[in-house]
Amino acid sequence: KATFLDDRGVVQVSGDDARKFLNGLFTTDVSKLHPGEARFGALLTPQGKIIVDFLVTEAPEAHGGGFVFDVPLALAQAFATKLGFYKLRKKVTLDNLSSQLGVMAVWGGAPATKPDLAFEDPRDPQLGWRIFVPDDLVDETAAAIGAEVTDSEAYEAHRIACGAPRGGVDFIYGDAFPHETNMDRLHGVDFDKGCYVGQEVVSRMQHRGTARTRTVRIRLDGSVPEIGLPVTAGDKAVGTMGSSAGGVGLALLRTDRVADALEAGLTLTAGGLPISLVSPDDVKATPKQASA
Repeated sequence: KATFLDDRGVVQVSGDDARKFLNGLFTTDVSKLHPGEARFGALLTPQGKIIVDFLVTEAPEAHGGGFVFDVPLALAQAFATKLGFYKLRKKVTLDNLSSQLGVMAVWGGAPATKPDLAFEDPRDPQLGWRIFVPDDLVDETAAAIGAEVTDSEAYEAHRIACGAPRGGVDFIYGDAFPHETNMDRLHGVDFDKGCYVGQEVVSRMQHRGTARTRTVRIRLDGSVPEIGLPVTAGDKAVGTMGSSAGGVGLALLRTDRVADALEAGLTLTAGGLPISLVSPDDVKATPKQASA
């Protein structure tokens, strides 16, 4: 299946200093990128909170070289502007290409052919592939790769079932740490790459095991709670409801409080509607890591 994601934008960063410049900013290791593959990462505040998360691939020379970012459309220009703030005198060119190029998601099987600007989603193989393509070439591209075009709601249901949170819906930009959105579990944080903006906070959370809030898959029976409603156990708030589709949803939960509530036999609810965890293991504490 394939669909055009009209909520995604495209930013290209090129120039002689682009690779080194970007690698010093992001949670992921851009230095290892090659055309045809991708990384999941984020630009953080100095306090370690997510400004914008993205998928990024290296463009072949035929497409201008440099690095092409799949970012939320609403944040594309702000992302380019923020990178410009860090640019200083480096030989780097920043272009918001969102009016010319968009993002197509492909899932349920590998593309029969691989266009130049195609890559497997680095977060989870089940999420499928991404292809940078103008919106008027979606049908033509889908035919070339052997995919059936469907609506974006079908991809949303697939994303939620895979447990991949979406910024602005399942968490708030500027208010969430990478661990809270499972970036560490979705290959979005490289703990060996060295310094980047916000790195000290993220590394401390990893090594001390202090992440207490996580995005967790939940099951819904019947009615669907609205996004943003509090999740409660008894009379205590334990989290916030996120997106949902097909009887499965995502919620940002305080895992320690939820674990205690389940042990006490309490029912989780959102907006008065009962919910349950897809996997109780999702709220088990992550073992602390020894500091290097």
